[in-house]
This record gives sequence, structure tokens and C-alpha cells, in this order.
Amino acid sequence: MSFSLREIESGTLASTVYEQLRREIVSARLAPGEKLRIEALRARYGVGGSPVREALNRLSAEGLVWQQDQKGFRVSPVSEEELLELTRTRCWINEIALRESIQHGDAAWEEAIILAFHRLSRTPTRLEDGSGMLDPVWEQQHRAFHASLIAACRSRWLLNFAEMLFDCADRYRHLSGKVIPRTPRNVVEEHRAILEATINHKADQAIALLNAHLSKTAELVQRSGIAMPSTATSDRKTVTRGDTRLRPQ
Repeated sequence: MSFSLREIESGTLASTVYEQLRREIVSARLAPGEKLRIEALRARYGVGGSPVREALNRLSAEGLVWQQDQKGFRVSPVSEEELLELTRTRCWINEIALRESIQHGDAAWEEAIILAFHRLSRTPTRLEDGSGMLDPVWEQQHRAFHASLIAACRSRWLLNFAEMLFDCADRYRHLSGKVIPRTPRNVVEEHRAILEATINHKADQAIALLNAHLSKTAELVQRSGIAMPSTATSDRKTVTRGDTRLRPQ
């Protein structure tokens, strides 16, 4: 099968718009429930309607965007119920992926985890401008560390799903960070404990520590008060997320 230049360019533009929108949603620059108007996004990114629609459909499949029948697209709302479900699912997926990664991981995998932790632990968590916001460099290193833990898992599906869930959870963390920018939590030591259990191939201990780490983050987000049951669901009758039609209970 061959593709025309226009099809290739459209796919490239769609990927670019997808990445930009994804970053803005995950970083909470686009607020939960915010309307995503195709015409406004076309003007904003300087592209046609097709790349924008393709990007929005991809984000809808990942749960970051809601597609409403006859009403267009919105940034997915947040709720305490979704946060708890998301956290449980992350724990399940990461347990399987981490256990398999520990089973199959070699010396190079261990070294990659140690390097990722070293970079993360040496990076300031917060910006030094007094805003209390997370440092983007720290966020990149944080993502890299968590990805390194499960990198030896042989299931590409699990790894992709884990990455998608990381993004969904990251959005809650960004939203809560605006409300409770600082906590007495020692995240470096939490990461160090997970690292040591993992490279020593103590699967049960590593999984327990990782689950506690993820659950603690969810608990802090709950305390922030941002993940309250969404009012955005009250006015929608039928919502489409990817190919799955959902009707609010």
C-alpha cells in the first residue's frame, strides 16, 4: 500500500497536534471539562480540520478527552471515583509488568534503573521561581524512572497501557499540585526503596512498595479537593470514549 504526500503530511500534522494537546491536558493547562472547539484548535495550531479531529479521536480513546454526541469534544472531567479506579488499575497493571520485568531483567536493565534514579534524585522537584510548581525536567526524569522499572516486561501491550495510565494519573497530580504545592512526603526515599527491591529481584517487596507509592499519591490528590465528583456529567446523556459508549448511571 502506498500513501499520497497529502496523507503523509496529514498524519504527521495529526501526530504533532496530538502531542501538543496531550501535553496541555496532562499538565492541566487545559482544564477538566474545557470545550475543545475544532475551529479554535485549527487556528491555534495552524492546521486543517482533519488533523485536529484525528488527534481528538486518539485522545478520546486514551480517556483524556470526552466526545459528546452532537456537542463536540471536551477535556475529560475529573472525579474522586475515577481517581480511585485509575489508581487501582495502575496498581494491577504495574504489578504484572514489574513482576515480569524483574523476572527477565538483566544487568543492563538494572543499570538503566540506577541511572534513571540518579538523575531523578539530583533534579529539584519544584521550580525555583517561588510558584511551587513542579519542574518540567523533574517530571521527565520521574516518568523515565517509572518506565525503567518495567522496561524488561516483554508485553508491549502492558507497557503501552501503563504509559497511558501514567498520563491520566499525571493530570490529577498536576491539578493537585496547584492546590497543595508542597508536602512533607519523602519521595526520593520512596523511589530509592522501590529501586533497591527491584534490582535485588525481590518482586513481592518491590510491588508492595510501588503500590504504596501510587496509592500515597492518590491520597494526596484526594486531600487537595480537586478530584470531586464532576458536575460535567449531569448534562450529558450519551458520551463516547473511543469506541465505547458510556451512559452515566
